Amino acid sequence: MSDRIKTFNEFYAFYLTEHRTTWTRVFHFAGTLLVFAVLFYVIQSGKERFLWYVPIFGYGFAWFSHAVFEKNKPATFKYPLWSLLSDFKLFFELLTGKQKFKA
Repeated sequence: MSDRIKTFNEFYAFYLTEHRTTWTRVFHFAGTLLVFAVLFYVIQSGKERFLWYVPIFGYGFAWFSHAVFEKNKPATFKYPLWSLLSDFKLFFELLTGKQKFKA
């Protein structure tokens, strides 16, 4: 497997090529925003039973967008940790305007 990505920066550049459509970025952003909302709610309310929403929102929105809009396989299956970190990085870059929803 010599074609395996070795650094996070290299992976993030690849990650962005797998998230080209506006709708994919919108769905990833919405899913991550909902993850933060659930975590905030659980911390504020102490109702840990709602934590099961985290993977549903986080992965569900992302995987749906890859299947429907990008028509590719999510990188999470090959690079789970870097993919998760990249989701958060893209979320904050979209939030601050460093990345655009329209790629």
